[in-house]
Amino acid sequence: MREIAIVAFAQTGHRRRTDELSEVEMLMPVLHDVLGQTGLKTSDIGFTCSGSSDYLAGRAFSFTMALDGVGAWPPISESHVEMDGAWALYEAWVKLLTGEADTALVYAYGKTSPGEIRDVLTRQLDPYYVAPLWPDSVSLAALQAQALIDAGDTDEPALAAVAARSRTAAAANPHAQLSGPVPAGDYLVQPLRTGDCPPVTDGAAAVILAAGDTARGLCARPAWIRGMDHRIEAHSLGVRDLTDSPSARQAAERAGAFEIPHGLKGMGGAPFVDTAELHAPFTSQEVVLRKALRLGDDVNVNPSGGALAANPVMAAGLIRIGEAAARIHRGASDRALAHATSGPCLQQNLVAVLEGES
Repeated sequence: MREIAIVAFAQTGHRRRTDELSEVEMLMPVLHDVLGQTGLKTSDIGFTCSGSSDYLAGRAFSFTMALDGVGAWPPISESHVEMDGAWALYEAWVKLLTGEADTALVYAYGKTSPGEIRDVLTRQLDPYYVAPLWPDSVSLAALQAQALIDAGDTDEPALAAVAARSRTAAAANPHAQLSGPVPAGDYLVQPLRTGDCPPVTDGAAAVILAAGDTARGLCARPAWIRGMDHRIEAHSLGVRDLTDSPSARQAAERAGAFEIPHGLKGMGGAPFVDTAELHAPFTSQEVVLRKALRLGDDVNVNPSGGALAANPVMAAGLIRIGEAAARIHRGASDRALAHATSGPCLQQNLVAVLEGES
């Protein structure tokens, strides 16, 4: 199979509001940054793919305006997914695997601040039985958290510890929105407190993919994508076990997370990674993912702070992959697992396994 790597990653400094910036103005510095890291020009990119949501932008086909920041002339090979940018990266990865391009630019953005994101995300729900009840995203996450507590998988102090660890790690991340000591706060929806929930965030991110020797020429230590897969749970929350994520586990299996890398010895059953960037907007979701992905205490989980430190909807999953790749680029990790999710209560899950050359 053709070797594909992430060779560059850039993101905004994430903020609570960016009223003074349009999506294009927010995206432009990120695109300049990621291209500047490789020395590539827009005309050197073989394929461009983006992820965003018209519900956030409040207008149809809003992604076409973002192309003003990319530069769509001369005509470019371009695609878009109405999903988190991690799924745009998946499409670009497949495009490069087929040999139709040698380089790809993937970007994603989300301005969460203009509307009530808790209500906007209700539009993802089953339109006949669930959406008419208007259960917001925090209420649904609280159902999942309570199910975990009732099952004995966690408790409120353990959830607070997840938040504290994540935001302490984010102190070393100059792009994080929240870092350091963050109060647990009052209950938003019991058992979730303010500190258990992600901040409202405006932000954007971009990565560049390249194949084979092209990747080696653009980056001193490429983050090779050894496998990637995505799976989905049933749409109806009532037929799912909210304390587990079989789709995340299956995506990890298909991505090769549990395979023993060449040259290593060990028992199967746990992923052979030193870092895991998990897209867990709520503390309770990290508990679910750790169990589903069989992550032990020896794995450095969310050293960037994760989505609890900054959660630009439609870009946060791509950022998890970019953060994992960036650690490989600078030699802080040798093999990393990156995860992205979409939908309520970890409904859709994507897992990528990244590896650096020795």
